[in-house]
Amino acid sequence: MKIRERGIKIGRLLPGRKNCITDIDGVRVGHLTLDYPLKGEGEYACTGVTAILPHGGNLFHEKIPAASYVLNGFGKTTGLVQVEELGLLESPIMLTNTFGVPAVTQGTLQYMLRNTPEIGDTTGTINIVVGECNDGYLNSIREFPVKPEHAIEAIENAKEDKAEEGAVGAGKGMICFGYKGGVGTASRVISEGEKSAEFLIGCLVVSNFGNKDEFPFSKYGLSPEKIKEVKETPDGSIMIVLATNAPVSDRQLKRLAKRCGIGLGRTGSHFSNGSGDIVIAFSTANKVSHQSKEMIETAEYIRDDHPIMNQLFQGAAEASEEAILNSLSQAKTTKGRKGRVAEGMFTH
Repeated sequence: MKIRERGIKIGRLLPGRKNCITDIDGVRVGHLTLDYPLKGEGEYACTGVTAILPHGGNLFHEKIPAASYVLNGFGKTTGLVQVEELGLLESPIMLTNTFGVPAVTQGTLQYMLRNTPEIGDTTGTINIVVGECNDGYLNSIREFPVKPEHAIEAIENAKEDKAEEGAVGAGKGMICFGYKGGVGTASRVISEGEKSAEFLIGCLVVSNFGNKDEFPFSKYGLSPEKIKEVKETPDGSIMIVLATNAPVSDRQLKRLAKRCGIGLGRTGSHFSNGSGDIVIAFSTANKVSHQSKEMIETAEYIRDDHPIMNQLFQGAAEASEEAILNSLSQAKTTKGRKGRVAEGMFTH
């Protein structure tokens, strides 16, 4: 159940039809969830992979504007250096656990090479983007349960339907504010009256941060449940993926990405020392062809000083806050390694 279905509304802007990152036409989300015992006493696979595909075509052939913003850099991502340099995304955005990053990178690379034979042969190499959070409290992370084929399955599972949330995919083993966290998503409608223009902001998070004392229960009209929260976890992390169909540049996307920190802060986070809090943002409005031989690239973008930019900023803040709350609202009590249990905040 999403947080709105519990009577808690976030912000002033309206959500999209699905209140999901897939409200943006063409965006697809796929999960692969691992949930089974491993060899060895108390060892357990409680993890997975989540894939976000910005459009239904070949991302290497049709790249899109993208940017990243690091709120706190205690993270182990791949691909963000090139995204920062060129302002383009040319692969799915993949999310998993910390030690799963190499396997997911390899699997995603294999998928892209299979579908694009010219990569590394008649044209350049490809930049694979993977983000992570540490799910080692519930997941036997040292056993490397995530394999390259799991990344491929997550990509092939991607759909434009309302995305699954909670303890699924990359969110399977995550913990947030001492309760079960995981995948959450939300969206906002951005409208401009003069020209009847309408855009969408969508956000998907993997939440794995904070402790119970930081969460503002009273702000959301909630009371701390009398259930045991997890206290033994490290500072934790969050991966935030922000999408829009508004025509904005990579520079403007970075400005939007920064506003996700507002949404994160509203939930009680202060970006802990050991927390990897990272935003990856993209726009589907303009595509950049890999094959083009033209010297000049032409595209239209929203002016920075147009009032709709403020609505986009507001939408980024609201959607990220609600996505985090949805990750908590949708997550169910989960058992993992060594018999450990993370209770769902709304289980009781």
